Amino acid sequence: MNTYSLSILLRRLTAPPGLSGYEDSIAQEVEALWKPLVDQVSRNRLGSVIGFRSGRGAAPRPRLMLVAHQDSIGLMVSGIQEGFLRLTEIGGVDHRILPGQLVQIHGKRTLSAVVVQPPPFLLPPEAQGGSVPLPYLWADTGLEESEVRRWVRVGDPVSFARNYLELGSDLVCSPSLDNRASLCALTLCLQELCSRQPVWDVWAVSSTQEEETLGGAVTSGFQIRPDIAVVIDVTHASGPSTPSHKTYPLGRGVTLGWGPTVHPKLYETFKDLAEKLEIPYKMEPMPRYSGTDADRLQTVAEGIPTMVISIPLRYMHTPVEIVSKKDIQRAARLITEFAATIEIGFMDKLRWEETPKT
Repeated sequence: MNTYSLSILLRRLTAPPGLSGYEDSIAQEVEALWKPLVDQVSRNRLGSVIGFRSGRGAAPRPRLMLVAHQDSIGLMVSGIQEGFLRLTEIGGVDHRILPGQLVQIHGKRTLSAVVVQPPPFLLPPEAQGGSVPLPYLWADTGLEESEVRRWVRVGDPVSFARNYLELGSDLVCSPSLDNRASLCALTLCLQELCSRQPVWDVWAVSSTQEEETLGGAVTSGFQIRPDIAVVIDVTHASGPSTPSHKTYPLGRGVTLGWGPTVHPKLYETFKDLAEKLEIPYKMEPMPRYSGTDADRLQTVAEGIPTMVISIPLRYMHTPVEIVSKKDIQRAARLITEFAATIEIGFMDKLRWEETPKT
C-alpha cells in the first residue's frame, strides 16, 4: 500500500484545475490516489469518483458515505474580440481580485494569460469608483487574434495559475483548497482505514459540480443509497476585518454543522467523539442551508441522515486560499474514528430529536 504524506497529497490534489463541469483532470488524480486504498474505484455517469471499501460485518452491511467535492471555481471564455477574451464565472468568483491575475486558458492547447482591465477614465461612469465589474475585464494571451481563435473556443474553461505555497510550518496557500483540503482529509482517512477494518461498508465520494449544481452528490447518493452521509467541506476562517460571529479560527480545529441539514443525533455523536479524541471544534450554525453537498444529499430518496464537518479556510473563492494542515489532520482523524468505530446497530438508535449543543 502506498502511504502519502499530507504535504504530498495537497500538492497533488491542488495541481489539477478541475473546474466545476470540467473535472476530468482532478478525477484522474483522485482515482490514482485512491486505487491502492480501496477495494474498488470507479467514476459514475456524472464524473464523481467513488471508492468502495468492504466492511467486516455480516452481510448485508449498512453503508457509510463520506463526501468531499473535487470541483473548483474559475472562469469561462464567453467571447473573443480582437484577440482578447471575454470572461464569465464558474462558481462564485470574487471579482475584486481578478485584475492582474495569471490564468490558464484550457482550449485545444493550454495558453497562459493575464486578466486585465481598462484604465478607470476609459470606463463608463457606472463602472468607475470601485471594483471593475466582470463584463469590463479581459484575458490577454498576447497572441494575435488569428492565433487565439486557432486554439481557443467560447466555452473553454479558464483556471487560476497553479501556485502552491507553504507559509511557515502549518499553513498552505493555493487555489482550489476549497475543496481539495477536504479531499485530502478524506484520502488520509481511506489510508488509515486500511489498517482499521470498519464493520460498515465505506463509500468515499469525490463529487462533481458542487460549486454550481450539487449534481455529483445527489446522483452519487441515489447510486449508493447510504444509511448515513458525512460531508466534508470548508468554512470561512477568521482574518483581518472579518466578523467573529461568522468566521472560525484558523489552525484551531474543525467546525460541526448544526441546523436542518444536519441530523441532531449525528451532531451529538461527532461532538462526543471530538471531545473524546481531544480534537478542538466549534459548533457552526446553519439555520437554513449548509452551502455544501449535504443540502441535496440529505433529501435523496426517502432521506439520508447527514452530517457536515468543515475545515476553516481564509480568502475563500480566491486564488490565495489558506488552510491549516493541522485542521486537515483533525478532520481526517475525526471521520476516520467515526468510520472505524461505528457499530452495526447504530441505525437502531438514530432518531430525529434535538439534542444539547454544548
